[in-house]
Amino acid sequence: MLTPVVDEDGAPFWEYAAQGELRVQTCADCAEPRFPPRPCCPHCQSFASEWRQVSGRGRIWSYVVPHPPLLPDYAELAPYNVIVVELADAPRIRLVGNLVTGPDAPLNSLPPDRIRIGARVQVVFSSAGLPQWILERP
Repeated sequence: MLTPVVDEDGAPFWEYAAQGELRVQTCADCAEPRFPPRPCCPHCQSFASEWRQVSGRGRIWSYVVPHPPLLPDYAELAPYNVIVVELADAPRIRLVGNLVTGPDAPLNSLPPDRIRIGARVQVVFSSAGLPQWILERP
């Protein structure tokens, strides 16, 4: 299975995720949240940043169910979903992940016909520290 490529700017995101926290890089000067993490604020050009915890709530902004699976390691899990979540605390930030039935559930644990754009979701974390998403109202 794929694992994230961690760079210097994004390392804190993954460190917090491994602790079960969803945090977003935020400009320490203008308070604008940003994702993906980067050294400079695109709004005020400040290099000062901090990592603010967010609620982990959001809504499904978009999704796809790959047919056929694009990577051989994922073939046995098909059909599975990949969703884009718009964060409730920071609506301009969208994170990619999978909608599952619970932490560490397989990528195909939720039938694709249960996915709806606009559905409210909550973050959960796998034992590997990967953010995944569950429906707020199963």
